[in-house]
Amino acid sequence: MTARQPTVEDVARRAGVSRQTVSNVLNTPEIVRAPTRARVEEAIAELGYAPSMAARRLRTRRSETIGIRLDPYAGGISGIVLDRFVHALTDQATPRGLRLLVYAADDADDEIARIRRLREGGEIDRVVLTGTFEGDPREAWLAEHGVPFVAFGRPWGEPGTGAQMGDPARPWVDVDGAAGTRAATFHALGEGDRVAFLGWPAGSGTGDDRERGWREALGGEGLRWSTLDSVAEARATVERELARERVDAVVCASDALALGAHLAASHAGRPELLVVGFDNTPVAEALGIASVEQRPERVAEAVLDLLVADASAGDVGAGPWHRLIEPVLVVREREYFSPQRP
Repeated sequence: MTARQPTVEDVARRAGVSRQTVSNVLNTPEIVRAPTRARVEEAIAELGYAPSMAARRLRTRRSETIGIRLDPYAGGISGIVLDRFVHALTDQATPRGLRLLVYAADDADDEIARIRRLREGGEIDRVVLTGTFEGDPREAWLAEHGVPFVAFGRPWGEPGTGAQMGDPARPWVDVDGAAGTRAATFHALGEGDRVAFLGWPAGSGTGDDRERGWREALGGEGLRWSTLDSVAEARATVERELARERVDAVVCASDALALGAHLAASHAGRPELLVVGFDNTPVAEALGIASVEQRPERVAEAVLDLLVADASAGDVGAGPWHRLIEPVLVVREREYFSPQRP
């Protein structure tokens, strides 16, 4: 005999709440008190309950599907963060009765055209944006056409301004990059006061934000090195700078840069030089490099909270519709070997 599938009533009974409370947790979790929501989610997990998305789509005439762009493979080691985010988004959307549809697009204009076709075809009714930048036309188009969306990444405002940062019509969730590099720099200052920063060329919102945390921790100016997000470029840059400057540690804007700095330090006969990365990728873990963990699972949770929220249900000011996730610094015991010399 086939086992009976658990129902909403079974979940409500297990959690000790009403059927409506279970429905609220599935559809509008932000209106349910955190302890109650946790109890219902635990009951859902224990029973293995999965809401009927087909029935829900028929009832609401919505696809209950989130569209998200699948970025083209570009090599490197930092893409793992976005991979973890998409995985977490998929995993956490299921208990809420939502699903993901990934699509490809060459650029912002191509993505807008793709979103338009998917929406007109009833295939998606919400969007999660990634890779935001100043003057991002995707956000303006989505807001203008009333498509619910949340961006993973701040809009950074129109060029030269910060006007969009507090716009409730353009909700976003981001990692507090400055807080991450600030913690990394405070840790690095334990090695000495000459802590260099290895970042990207100025003008990148994310990169400038991470540089700001380093400057704040130093309390002023310091050695600022710039390179592309490439292991080879970072290695060449740090080798050149180490030949001219004596530094106690290097804080980097990404793990790709940190790997290049680590290789440069070893080649320069300074394998003990403290290098701190950003992204906490498997490469950093394998090499014992300290790195800032972005916590993409927490980002995914916050994105979904905003994506299903009703703007009329609460304050649409700067608080609830824009969230910064606090990263954590992962410090590892360093293991290094001095290069063999003849």
